[in-house]
Amino acid sequence: MNPATFTVLAVVIGSVVLFGTATVLALGWAFRDGQFDNLDRGAASIFGPDEPIGEPTDAFPE
Repeated sequence: MNPATFTVLAVVIGSVVLFGTATVLALGWAFRDGQFDNLDRGAASIFGPDEPIGEPTDAFPE
């Protein structure tokens, strides 16, 4: 294995380890912080009083 191949391999493996560790830490933080406790609240947050949940208010012009 020549030095250039080894360098590329080391950078790729290092990047995978770095981003994998960051992903695991971010998910751990999100679970500890309670981001996944109530998923329905986040899903319903886009609806307001002028557009109730389950009632379509948009229409295609005819």
